[in-house]
Amino acid sequence: MTDTSAGFRYRYRLNGGPPTIQTLTYKDTETLTKGDMVNLESGEIDLAATADTALLGIVLQTAAGTDSTTTAEVIVDADAVYGVYDANARVKGATLDISGATGAQTVAASSNKEFVVVEASTATEETLVRFNVGKHVGNVAL
Repeated sequence: MTDTSAGFRYRYRLNGGPPTIQTLTYKDTETLTKGDMVNLESGEIDLAATADTALLGIVLQTAAGTDSTTTAEVIVDADAVYGVYDANARVKGATLDISGATGAQTVAASSNKEFVVVEASTATEETLVRFNVGKHVGNVAL
């Protein structure tokens, strides 16, 4: 049975290696939920939103954090593949945007193209996505 809960789930890396996990500090006083996609701003993390260009990865635990004090473990690989439920059939190579608040993130129709679909899926299967070139902090042209 397909997991229809919100949020992103780490599946694998394109290079076959294990995930790289870093401990990073919250940028804002906010709650981040396990499976939330985060953005890197001034060396700290905050909840990712569409049009962010320094996406980083997903947080691995839920916590109500305090600005510049609380830390969270984050998967940070540019080649990570994530599963997410979005109730839509998707074709391989399609681009998608991030959508939703903490604990309810998913993907949506594309205008900012944060993600690329890794393989085709039906509306009842999870969608596998990776970061689009230029959207992960590790592959942004400086």
